[in-house]
This record gives sequence, structure tokens and C-alpha cells, in this order.
Amino acid sequence: MKPLFHKVPTQIQSSFSVRHDVQPNFGSLWHYHPELELHHVIRGKGVRFIGDNIGNFSEGEVLLLGSNLPHMWQCNEEYYQRHSERKVEAIVIHFLPDCLGRDFLNLPETYLVPKLFEKARKGMKFSGRSRVKLIELMHKATAATDMERLIILLSILKTVAESEEYTSMASAHAFYKSNEMDAVRINKVCTYTLSNYKKEISLEEIASIANLSVTSFCRYFKLMTKKTYYDFLIEIRISHACRLLVEDILPTEVICFECGFNNVSNFYRHFKKVTDMTPLEYKKKYLFNRQLPAVG
Repeated sequence: MKPLFHKVPTQIQSSFSVRHDVQPNFGSLWHYHPELELHHVIRGKGVRFIGDNIGNFSEGEVLLLGSNLPHMWQCNEEYYQRHSERKVEAIVIHFLPDCLGRDFLNLPETYLVPKLFEKARKGMKFSGRSRVKLIELMHKATAATDMERLIILLSILKTVAESEEYTSMASAHAFYKSNEMDAVRINKVCTYTLSNYKKEISLEEIASIANLSVTSFCRYFKLMTKKTYYDFLIEIRISHACRLLVEDILPTEVICFECGFNNVSNFYRHFKKVTDMTPLEYKKKYLFNRQLPAVG
């Protein structure tokens, strides 16, 4: 998808920004910016888009996004209801690669940092002790001032640069920087799909949302996302199925229809293709990980 450039708010007296946000939702803007972004979700659930990766997010998640990696956090439907009392909460740190000075990256002691910035181009999701340490540092950063802020940022860079407890999020696909019309159009398509994935969505229907003919829409969507709209819709449905599976409330056959699939065998085939696991294998893997002792 062609994302919209986003200007990260900065203060003249600060070399990087730290925000502690509490708000109704995370919005629905597909965007990118030159700053790296360290993002910790304290409260909130939904579907996130990182480059060409689609997955679920929930409380406790810590991600590092590289420069100009497009992303969006789309909360579950209930967060967008007019009178909803639900809130999301996150700590977000933005910093430019050279925020500590260009010579900093050339120091012999910081040889891991440029390598880190390269790995972050795909997005990094942290786990284990690294995640716990980063959460602790991010909370400290929200209250820190002056040199203490810099010391905490250095500790964060050390933690993520040395960590092996992470998974990459996106592939290395390049993307084209968009104009505002493209960004508005693709956001309308994403928002409509996320609100209506449970029902059949025809190409005629979604093409009309984009104000294009079916032929033009198919060509446009493939250019923007490197995938067909049908593949995109399947990934959205599978991501919601994954969330319902790990909640462990509904039977798999019910989840199938709850996520917009019209028969169980079709659901199993697509689930295996997207996740490389059966629904049962996926659930067992998650439940096993959840039962492991907490890292302190």
C-alpha cells in the first residue's frame, strides 16, 4: 500500500521524542516517517499492518520499526464506537538515526547500531528478557529529563542491538512514497475491509469504495500492495481467526464462519497457507507459550 508521509511532532530542545498516549483508538492512518519508532502497547487490541505484514496486536507488545517502514495500528471495531468507554494506551519513542550526532555511528564502540538500523527496516518484535527490559526503560523514559533521557536511549539501543529475542515482521519489499490521494484511497479500502471482512465483499463493491472500475482497481491494488485484493482479504480474515483461536472460547468450526469463510475445508486450506500451521497447531503453540513462566 502506498503510505502517507507523517511529520512526527518534535520539540526544538529535544533530540528525540517520547510520548505516553491514552486515547480512544490508534486511528487508521497508513503512514511512514524517517524516524525509527519503538512502540509499546500497554492497552488495546486489533490488527496491525507493518510493511507487507498483517497480524494481531495486544497488550504487552514491543516493536521497533525502521526508518520509512509504513505501518498502521487498527483497533477492533468496539474502540471506534461513538460512546465507547474503551481506551488504548501506548508508549512511543521516535528518534532519527543520527539523533545522537553523525559521528556517533562511526565510533568503534557503536558498530552494532548501524546493523540494528538495517534489521529494523523489516520491523522487530521483541520477546523474553529483551521485551521486559525495554518496557522498563520505556516507562523510565517518559519521566526522564536532560542527560538522563540520553542515557536511557543509549540503554535502549544497547538492548535492541544485542538482542537475539526478536522476530522480523515484514519482507524487504520496497514501496513507493505516495501522494495524498493515493493514501486516502488505500485507507478507505483498508477501513472498509476491516469493517466488513465477515461478509462477502465483491470486487465491484470494493472497487466502488476506491472510486475505480474493477479492472483499474485490481491493477491499482496489486501495484500498491504487491498482492491481490482477495489475498489481502484472506489475510485479514486469518488474522482475526488467530485472535479468536488464542482467546480459546469458540470452537474452530464456529470461528471459521465468524471470520467470513463459507466452509470449514476452505478455512483450513487458507489458514495453513497463511500461517504454515493448522488451526489446532496454532492454538497449541500459543497456549504452550502462554503457560511458560514469566520472565522477570
